[in-house]
Amino acid sequence: MADNNWLTEFPEMERSDLLAIRKTLDGAYREFSRNYGETIESFFDPLLAFLIWFEKLLLGTPWFIMIGVLAVVSYLASRSWKLAVSVIVVFCAIGYFGMWEDTMRTMSIILVCTMVAIGLGIPIGIAMARSNRIQSFVTPLLDVMQTMPAFVYLIPVVMLLGIGKIPGVIAVVIYAIPPVIRLTNLGIRLVDKEVLEAATAYGASPSQRLFGVQLPLAMPTIMAGINQTIMMALAMVVIASMIGVKGLGQPVLKSITNQYFTLGLINGLAIVALAIIFDRVSQSYAKRSQQHLSGGHHE
Repeated sequence: MADNNWLTEFPEMERSDLLAIRKTLDGAYREFSRNYGETIESFFDPLLAFLIWFEKLLLGTPWFIMIGVLAVVSYLASRSWKLAVSVIVVFCAIGYFGMWEDTMRTMSIILVCTMVAIGLGIPIGIAMARSNRIQSFVTPLLDVMQTMPAFVYLIPVVMLLGIGKIPGVIAVVIYAIPPVIRLTNLGIRLVDKEVLEAATAYGASPSQRLFGVQLPLAMPTIMAGINQTIMMALAMVVIASMIGVKGLGQPVLKSITNQYFTLGLINGLAIVALAIIFDRVSQSYAKRSQQHLSGGHHE
């Protein structure tokens, strides 16, 4: 009967071997973080300084000026009075329910993460669109980044950099960057070959073709990627609060541990409201840029 065990039980690696592999890898990573942790941390110092300055700016600006600026920005992006008024209403409600400071902290980290994701993601997407080899290398990495549970990559980031704003930004960017990379690549690849041939015939250099033809025509698709990146960054707010990122995520975390239903619900709704505003503003801006482009082609 003992001989038939392999039929019912999967042949496993010896526990001692598995333990040895884990100890070796954990030890190597610990050694790496001891030796290079401070160097890597100092590399992110300018980003940390900018984050702290930006958060202080949002918190230090009088609330009515802040709401006015947000309403004007949303109107300029969307040309919609309804959206501008709803921004005013939403932020007044957030302030009235005592969530103003947390919302400003969350907004500062989301905007910085989005800027970092766009700054890194669009060039990577352009490189992927220009080279099939780069695309075949980057695509599996994006698959891993999108499917790996967020808690798993918090572990190495925290081991390397401790807890605080920078590990939070890195975790959010890793989670949120894939859509902007994928859709930049897709948008550029979908540009009509005939249009590119016409541009080449007129003597356009590769960089002129990229900035004058491909990127403008791919802009609606790229904007959809940026929109998805903002949504995913907001989805990470609660998880990032576990490693010391202040904002709307911390009260939600507190309400989970202490079972405060209303506190969690109110802060959750504030995150939803932010997500809807960012979504509507970026979508309507994308639509306007699309109309502007098609208008430009008809002239």
